[in-house]
Amino acid sequence: MTVDEIRTERAAVRFFASRVAFETDPSDVFAQMGEGADKVIVVDSRAREAWDMGRVAGAVHLPRLEIAARHGEVLDRDALVVVYCWGPGCNGGVKAALELARLGYRVKEMIGGFEYWAREGYPVETAAGVSRRSPDPLTAPVAGITCAC
Repeated sequence: MTVDEIRTERAAVRFFASRVAFETDPSDVFAQMGEGADKVIVVDSRAREAWDMGRVAGAVHLPRLEIAARHGEVLDRDALVVVYCWGPGCNGGVKAALELARLGYRVKEMIGGFEYWAREGYPVETAAGVSRRSPDPLTAPVAGITCAC
């Protein structure tokens, strides 16, 4: 290997290790929530109107613009904080995660956001209660098939 190839390989390892350290996905979040609600706090960083339309069941509502003022009311510094926004086309979750990291929280962004949480068939909460949709076969394994990731 050349020096440039070694540098590229090391850069790739750093890049992907960083992503795994600071990103999670709906499947992993759902599994972790089942292991004990005191270990993870899921934060919906969207506006009230979006929250009212549906959210991750059990999430707390902490819009990004309210984080500085309200984080101490709803978050536990000993828990992992998982933040999400609408979906992969929105970086609101990244912005909220950055703000929480600056405040000293252990934080990850849930990639895919609320869109993929709902599309993968995980519990969605509204004022009417909690429901689950059938998984979208384009986003989540169905019929016993797993992606083994």
